[in-house]
Amino acid sequence: MRDEGAAPQGRVLAEVRLRASDLPLGIGEPVALAFIAGVDGPSYRPVGAAMAIGPDAEMWGSLSSGCIDADVARHAREVAASGQPRDLRYGAGSPFRDLELPCGGGLDIRVIAVPDASSLAPIRSALAGRRPINLWLGRTLSTTPADDAVLRLRVDPDPRFAVFGKGPEALAFARMAAGAGYETHLASPDAETLAIVGPPIRGVHLVGPLPLERVPVDAFTAGVLFFHDHDHEPAILAHLLQGPAFYVGAQGSRRAAAERLRLLRAAGLAEDRLARLRGPIGLIPSTRDARTLAASVLAEVLAVAMQDVSAG
Repeated sequence: MRDEGAAPQGRVLAEVRLRASDLPLGIGEPVALAFIAGVDGPSYRPVGAAMAIGPDAEMWGSLSSGCIDADVARHAREVAASGQPRDLRYGAGSPFRDLELPCGGGLDIRVIAVPDASSLAPIRSALAGRRPINLWLGRTLSTTPADDAVLRLRVDPDPRFAVFGKGPEALAFARMAAGAGYETHLASPDAETLAIVGPPIRGVHLVGPLPLERVPVDAFTAGVLFFHDHDHEPAILAHLLQGPAFYVGAQGSRRAAAERLRLLRAAGLAEDRLARLRGPIGLIPSTRDARTLAASVLAEVLAVAMQDVSAG
């Protein structure tokens, strides 16, 4: 068995890109953090994904589908007590033969102690403010380059949804996105749509009747429109297309999409802005009910978000 406090043999500094949800630091006060430092073969979670462990064996996040997390937490409590990092191997080549990985392959886990809450404050501030942050994983988790680092992590905010529209399609999409755990903001010119949004739709931030300046949009936000009457679309789309949103799309047929482009060209939008507009939207063509459309569009947006992470 290797020295559990040493760096993995032969490992070079790897660079990975993650989402904020892969780094669960927004809940509780962890005494240790465990990271996937390397993967051989298939893996349930990506390299760089983390689990936080509290003083009473609480666990936030996961490194597997449940097959190793409890054992990692046991080691993490020992790491917290000693202050010394520890490297663990599970699966192929592991000394822990009683812990199998159902997906096969092997996992290298780096466990580090968290000396106090203040050491995580800069990271938590960036995550809460939806700011990308670069981190180096060595004997500690640092916001500055470290000579002993085994991973460099680029952590981006999770996708956020700015939803504009009225009726069942807008409501179904807002429900689905919020239910999946994504920050979701809904703006509508329709009083009936707004009246439904209250407590029944948990996790949806109600913005109101189209105050565009109050809808938060950054480079990790998807703007999605669900209107049958398209009169409200030009102003909203012009606002989104000239902003940083990574995805801008609108419900409607190919004919509606063509008319949309005509109106935006007439309003003076440049072709490079118009090229960002998606429509018809969704992975499933010609959907006929609100829930299917919502699932279809959500899948499309998340596929684009995953491409952005992979490209990074």
